[in-house]
Amino acid sequence: MSDQRDFTSIYAEYYPKIAGYLRRLVGDADAEDVAQEAFVKISRSLDSFRGESRLSTWIYRIATNTAMDHLRRPSARQALRQGQGSEEGEILSDYDSIPDKAPLHDTLLLRRDMNDCIRGLVDELPEKYRTVLVLTEIEGLTNAETGAVLGLSLHTVKIRLHRARMQLKKSMETACNLYHDERNELSCDRRPVTLAFNNG
Repeated sequence: MSDQRDFTSIYAEYYPKIAGYLRRLVGDADAEDVAQEAFVKISRSLDSFRGESRLSTWIYRIATNTAMDHLRRPSARQALRQGQGSEEGEILSDYDSIPDKAPLHDTLLLRRDMNDCIRGLVDELPEKYRTVLVLTEIEGLTNAETGAVLGLSLHTVKIRLHRARMQLKKSMETACNLYHDERNELSCDRRPVTLAFNNG
């Protein structure tokens, strides 16, 4: 099959992308170790890949599962304490009309070279929202591909993506000074924290 390739070429093409993706999920300190672990699994499982999904979707699924396993370890378990709960039973309402590439905030589109303020706010999102947002907005997967990677229905992906965008927008409005950069793209800087001192 055309998508079946040797591990060396797959590693060369996908490792930088996957390592960057994992930094968004597990942090800079652990990303390389988790990426190496993921590619060990990819190497061992490559013969069983049957092309039932795109190769990239299969690779992202293994990388995501490896990251989730890492975060569930006792040393990283606290990262999963935010945002637990199921959306499957909720009403989708008007979320069906949200396109895959709806802009987050006016002309703001997340990109790999987003500035530090936006990157920090993305990193602060609950894991289940951050993962969906990173896969769609930064890695460029469609809602359907994101669902295949995460084992979620399209319904749930749309809800999580909508909520991730709304939460990020709210965070930007409260924590950032917004401006247009040299490319005339909306960007932001984190507002300085003011500390209140009690003189009494």
